[in-house]
Amino acid sequence: MRNTARWAATLGLTATAVCGPLAGAALASPGTAPASLHAPSALVLTVGHGESAATVTPVRAVTLTCAPTASGTHPDAESACAELRGAGGDLDALAADADVLCTREYAPVVVTVDGVWQGRRVSYERTFANECVKSAHGASVFTF
Repeated sequence: MRNTARWAATLGLTATAVCGPLAGAALASPGTAPASLHAPSALVLTVGHGESAATVTPVRAVTLTCAPTASGTHPDAESACAELRGAGGDLDALAADADVLCTREYAPVVVTVDGVWQGRRVSYERTFANECVKSAHGASVFTF
């Protein structure tokens, strides 16, 4: 049941993030050209406490749209989009900040990312040892 609720929330937020900008374009006059010819980059990020997204209920969810401009409910959309662009959209390539010192306690935190990055489908899940490790990894992307 928890997994069903997670997917419903993710699909709803993804539809809003991806289709929301399209609704405005549909209302525009026929002579109006699109603002950008780039493929969409709209993601839904969730975080929950536990070891697997299949067994965790998300406690927070944000949207992140990077094309044509940085926007969404992510608290630092511009920095997060810049980090993702620098990593070529590869969430595994985001590096941890070496200057951050975290305790070695094990209080697992699961982050999921679902959506579209430059026209390609993205589905990502990662478990961090604790909240500090999550926030230090991909400094802006996972800080929400």
